[in-house]
Amino acid sequence: MTAAQAAEANRGGRVLLEARGLSASFGGLRALDAVDLQLFAGEIAALIGPNGAGKTTLFNCLTGLCLPGSGDLRLLPADGLPRRLIGLSPSRIAALGVARTFQNIRLFPQMTALENVMVGRHARTRAGVVGALLRGPGTRAEEREIAAAARALLAQVGLRAVADEPAASLPYGLQRRLEIARALATRPLLLLLDEPAAGMNPHETAELDELVRRIRDDGVTILLIEHDMRLVMGLAERIVVLDYGRLIAAGTPEQVRADPAVIHAYLGEPQ
Repeated sequence: MTAAQAAEANRGGRVLLEARGLSASFGGLRALDAVDLQLFAGEIAALIGPNGAGKTTLFNCLTGLCLPGSGDLRLLPADGLPRRLIGLSPSRIAALGVARTFQNIRLFPQMTALENVMVGRHARTRAGVVGALLRGPGTRAEEREIAAAARALLAQVGLRAVADEPAASLPYGLQRRLEIARALATRPLLLLLDEPAAGMNPHETAELDELVRRIRDDGVTILLIEHDMRLVMGLAERIVVLDYGRLIAAGTPEQVRADPAVIHAYLGEPQ
């Protein structure tokens, strides 16, 4: 299936997340200006735009790190009622099924790769504070389950061999993969990747492309911010473009590549 065919199929599919009129301001700066966005279950979508266009601010609004000044944001899972995300804490939004990585890697450097992923898995644990303190049989069994699930995720992203290595000792590209594994540990419906290919060489970028496709094939919807346009055009089935906080285009890679507003704002005028 081509990117255009996949995007066309998704347009007739189920909406997983919907934002309407999201606006956010910092002082006198309008970071987001009445942004409407729909993400379809099972798609790989990309969010692009010049530096300062509002991309990370939008991610922050979607994950509860930033409270929009106006607008609405809803998650529509297949097996539950729509959930309004505005005003919920980041941990609550993660528990509902929205996970993310960050532009600047935010791992726990002195913890092992396995421990970093186990931290993400604790968003789905049943044991409370009392259980953690008393460490009864149920809590110990759950901890074993968490460790096993974390090792499986490390294997999924190609990090089985470094499970017991401190995160700080891993090469940059592997740290990027570890952050993705930790996000996947929350069992997300939607995974937001903020510049996952930043700092990667071509070989690492090709491996990332393959990994993101596998994650989508496992049932996770993907939205990524990325400046590597070769990766975006080859990977994304649908692209959303921001400029000065406003949505200026959305469509297939072919449609976005040919859009005059996008060419002017981001991709550059043809010679």
